[in-house]
Amino acid sequence: MSEKQQRLVYSIIEFLNQSIKDGTVKADDQEGLEVAIQCIGEAFGVDPSNEEQVQKLSVKPATLQSIFDVFIKTRDKVTPAAQASTSSAAPQSTGPSAEDKAQAEKLKQTGNALMSSKNYDAAIESYDKAVALDPTNPVYYSNRAAAYSSKGDHLSAVGDAEQAIAVDPKFVKAYHRLGHAQYSLGDFKAAASAFERGLQLDPSNASLKSGLQNARLRIPSDSEAPAAAATPADTRSAPGAGAGLDGMGGMADMLRNLGGGGGGMPDLASMMNNPQLMTMAQQMAQNGGLANLMRNPAISNMMNRVQSGDMPSMEEIMADPSLRSLAEQFGGGRS
Repeated sequence: MSEKQQRLVYSIIEFLNQSIKDGTVKADDQEGLEVAIQCIGEAFGVDPSNEEQVQKLSVKPATLQSIFDVFIKTRDKVTPAAQASTSSAAPQSTGPSAEDKAQAEKLKQTGNALMSSKNYDAAIESYDKAVALDPTNPVYYSNRAAAYSSKGDHLSAVGDAEQAIAVDPKFVKAYHRLGHAQYSLGDFKAAASAFERGLQLDPSNASLKSGLQNARLRIPSDSEAPAAAATPADTRSAPGAGAGLDGMGGMADMLRNLGGGGGGMPDLASMMNNPQLMTMAQQMAQNGGLANLMRNPAISNMMNRVQSGDMPSMEEIMADPSLRSLAEQFGGGRS
């Protein structure tokens, strides 16, 4: 049984259990469904009560329903254009007219301007119209993926990035969009794969190299897997932190991108590459200290901003007493 199959089965079981909890399934049918869930789990070797297996198979924050919704949304947007190009009523169609392409470019520029002003929903609408006029241009899908990621809808970003690649497999930027969205969803292996595919086309691309390095750092090695499974439950469930050391990894990514040293503060980038300090940080995560830190709404907000590509300034970071104390503790008081 492959891990991919088990992940799908776990997502189905999770969906069925949720349907029982939220009342989607009538009370009279719940007992029969519970028996079916047990039989499905036994047939595929999936046990939802096994915490180690849950950590390995869960696709959170995505759900089976949200993944299906993205598929339907992408198919509905692409299918009309595909049907038009293969319609027997217009066998000699050559794609969008010059006028359609020109109008689509104007809509793209409008979308780009809206992105600059962080009006992401309006930008997505402009890109929607551009795609409708010219579904053969991968840039429109790629830009819409960036807009979705900027507003935190990384699943939709994955769908658009993959569509851009389907339209033009040599469009390098789409691989970066895909890798960023997969990374933000916590699927670091898929993110690394996307960055690697992009680098095969453009080996000198600095953004793809950086993305690949960060994704590989977050992929747990075989020796780290047991430690992750033994992480205390209260640390794994910390609001805004994700699972135990995942929260530590997100904090590390944020601090790495800050550089360091300004204003007498510690060089945070060097700190997060120091094995001894990282060991201290992991111990803090296991002892529940990181969970408490990540319950701070200000820090949780900063983490969300980092994931969407909006890096807070050093002044913002150090304005929070908890994070300042953490940085000074790691820095050992050095100036």
